[in-house]
Amino acid sequence: MNVLELARALIRRPSVTPDDAGCLEFIGERLAALGFTLERLDAGGVANLWARRGDDGPLFVFAGHVDVVPPGPEDRWRFPPFSATVADGRLYGRGAADMKGSLAAMVCAVESFLAEHPSPRGSIGFLLTSDEEGPAVHGTRHVVEILQARGLRFDYALVGEPTSEHALGDTIKNGRRGSLTGRLTVHGKQGHVAYPHLVDNPVHRLSPALAELVATEWDRGNEHFPPTSLQVTDLHAGVGATNVVPGECRMTFNFRFSSEQTPEGLQERVDAMLRRHGVPFSLAWELGGRPFLTPQGELITALSDSIEAACGIRPRLSTSGGTSDGRFIAAICPQIVEFGPVNATIHQIDESVALAELEPLAAAYRGVLERLLPPAGDDDARV
Repeated sequence: MNVLELARALIRRPSVTPDDAGCLEFIGERLAALGFTLERLDAGGVANLWARRGDDGPLFVFAGHVDVVPPGPEDRWRFPPFSATVADGRLYGRGAADMKGSLAAMVCAVESFLAEHPSPRGSIGFLLTSDEEGPAVHGTRHVVEILQARGLRFDYALVGEPTSEHALGDTIKNGRRGSLTGRLTVHGKQGHVAYPHLVDNPVHRLSPALAELVATEWDRGNEHFPPTSLQVTDLHAGVGATNVVPGECRMTFNFRFSSEQTPEGLQERVDAMLRRHGVPFSLAWELGGRPFLTPQGELITALSDSIEAACGIRPRLSTSGGTSDGRFIAAICPQIVEFGPVNATIHQIDESVALAELEPLAAAYRGVLERLLPPAGDDDARV
């Protein structure tokens, strides 16, 4: 089964978060046939697979997720979203680009690599989950906590997120900004709009502070990260009547923050700003992940060289975009990168991946193994 066939088999399994729809068992069978030891670390209705082949270091880990976002209105799709239809040089289906194409390429890359090098130096691992697109509490985070408690560390990790922007291989992610969510409740006093002296409007209380929050320049970023940004994602007040002043106002906002900030520092600044404006509030915080960065080193060099050999393009490094499970893996791995197909259609109607990307993607993944885990006595291995 080549990359295309394996990708189609995975797409046909409707693994909407957190249901893995049998994907992990299917992949596990392929890995077991290669000599991998499999361990299911399911929790909270989430399916997780940790697989490893070899006991020695260095340990190289492929990481990813089998879950996909809901397809949306299926009648708007050109083809049924889980039919894995091939047309016009593309593979259509939910998860084709994010990230079942990458998973298929990873498995085929390892199969090809081990067929030629059955006794490579070091070990190969797979960390796969069915909860990356959802809350991401019982998925990769859970597995990492277990492995960390065992004292296990990875030397290298490659996450198969769709990072390419215009052509396969033009971009790899070597880090991500942190994510911090605030859930603010502004307290007031409900009453009739005709008696303003008897009410305390929480929307009015919040407005001056909100204006300052959204106008603040938190930092200017640095050579690795864009500036920290704040976005309001939800704002609600009122009981649905035009003659009632609300008793409270609720706002949810999110920071995507650079390494110039800390979660604690941002929380302190927001708290001080609200108090300075006299806002009566309560505020709950949720840390989605801290910034992480992989500096130029063995993994970036190996992946860049491999991409150039397989795709004919030298990738640029980027830390833009949303979060990924790399933020959890960073706790036990000093070198993490993300690389996958073009991301132009991810989470969209008619998500698809170009057929011409699949085999080169597998070749790039294999090339990393060739460079970092060459057979003993073959330290100068090249693809």
